[in-house]
Amino acid sequence: MAKPLIWATIAKTLQSDIALGHYPEGAKLPTEAILAERFGVNRHTVRRAIAALADQGILHTRRGSGVFVVQRPTDYPIGKRVRFHQNIAATGKLAGKQRLRIEIRRSDRVEAGALGVGVGDPVLVYEGLSLSGSAVLAHFVSIFSVSRFPDLATAFEATSSVTAALRMCGVDDYLRRETRITAELADATLALHLRMHQGDPVLRTVGINTDVDGTPIEYGITYFAANKVALTVA
Repeated sequence: MAKPLIWATIAKTLQSDIALGHYPEGAKLPTEAILAERFGVNRHTVRRAIAALADQGILHTRRGSGVFVVQRPTDYPIGKRVRFHQNIAATGKLAGKQRLRIEIRRSDRVEAGALGVGVGDPVLVYEGLSLSGSAVLAHFVSIFSVSRFPDLATAFEATSSVTAALRMCGVDDYLRRETRITAELADATLALHLRMHQGDPVLRTVGINTDVDGTPIEYGITYFAANKVALTVA
């Protein structure tokens, strides 16, 4: 009986490592040099094993960055109620947010129209990253009327959750009024935030959320990494 090819054995071992969670979705594999030393082979043999797993959709190579375990897209429902933590928790993963900016400034024409305030009225800008486990799924900017929520900035000091912060300000429930979805290419800054390459595809959503009486409370722009998220309309 012919012995299995060395590269095939290495590929099977790496596939087992991935299945056991040693290298989770989105994780970077050790370098070719490290893997070659681990298996006692040359880099060409390691490269052949990696190519085989890439052909199976298990690994993908980013030029200049390394080899990564393919991250399966996370289903993200776009429904009437907007609850990021609940959406991610439903996938069995831990949801989180990384705050980038809390700022009070004057509103522009688009923001004022969306929130029903005057142009130049003060708005609170909450900018951050949405996480599923350790993976960055999206970059978001949420905008609120300061006159409507004068204590919202203080609430965001205690929580990164929009739902929890609004609840602290007396809003127990809120709904999605409209969302517009378009496809774009990531610029350099967005690519850095989303841990992807400049020019990679992103899904841009622009939405308005209201309280149960229909009064606008949030205007938001979110950029989802297209290779990490599948938006579903419920």
